[in-house]
Amino acid sequence: MNSKHRKTLQDVFSDPVSPAISWRDIEALFTALEAIIKEGAGSRVNVLLNGRAAVFHRPHPHKETNKGAVKSVRRFLTEAGIKP
Repeated sequence: MNSKHRKTLQDVFSDPVSPAISWRDIEALFTALEAIIKEGAGSRVNVLLNGRAAVFHRPHPHKETNKGAVKSVRRFLTEAGIKP
């Protein structure tokens, strides 16, 4: 992971939850963690990491991920054994 990925990981786990994390940065973090990412129907993104699977929705029309989605990403990463 490079420094940008580490910053995104810290942002995901920060309290209070940040509403300004770009979805593109979260996907780049998944890729850096060697997750398998597959496109789903519509705006769905299927992610498999360390034996854990999750489905997320890309935000639109905005590029920022809302607080609820960031909490879901945090829970998914924790279940997959990833912490900052």
